[in-house]
Amino acid sequence: MTNPGETSAQRLQNHDGIRRLPSPRIEMFSCRDFLSAELCLSLMDLIDRDRRPSTIADPNGDDYFRTSETCDLDPQHDAVQELEKLLFALNGIDPAHGEPVQGQRYEPGQEFKAHTDYFEPSGQDFEKFCSVAGQRTWTFMAYLNTVEAGGATRFKVVKKTFQPEQGTLVCWNNHRPDGSLNPATLHHAMKVRKGVKYVITKWYRERPWG
Repeated sequence: MTNPGETSAQRLQNHDGIRRLPSPRIEMFSCRDFLSAELCLSLMDLIDRDRRPSTIADPNGDDYFRTSETCDLDPQHDAVQELEKLLFALNGIDPAHGEPVQGQRYEPGQEFKAHTDYFEPSGQDFEKFCSVAGQRTWTFMAYLNTVEAGGATRFKVVKKTFQPEQGTLVCWNNHRPDGSLNPATLHHAMKVRKGVKYVITKWYRERPWG
């Protein structure tokens, strides 16, 4: 059984179009055309309106580790509510466990070097980020546009790379089956070579979001 902040492989695989990565090292799924072109454009407009320089939880001395722009999307906006309904229909995760939807924008040359989405227990800001809602459980990421060149998401450990195509969803469990954090989720948002890349990300937590 899953807790309210998690979903299951069985539930996800019941959704039309979902494909599971055939790897014993990670629970990872993808779905093409999960978002309509119209919804993608609406979400891109919101990102353009509110974007700001991206940051990371634990500074590592590399000022070029994450060079994209980001924003938290207004949960009351119609496009965001439509997105939330689609995600809930797919994963069944109690919305109270979800962080606000985050949008990201990458111009040519921008990237987010190899990282995991979970918070390192040894990190200096672990308590700050996890004391209330706990650790991140699942990540749901969708590409809002098809990038002209570059901008792929590379999961080096499991040897899988996703090219950004409009409407495609990629999701994964940040834990192993035994509940421990899964370093095989390490991924790199590679540099955009031509065009601009737009992505939305929805993270879920072990406990309700504060």
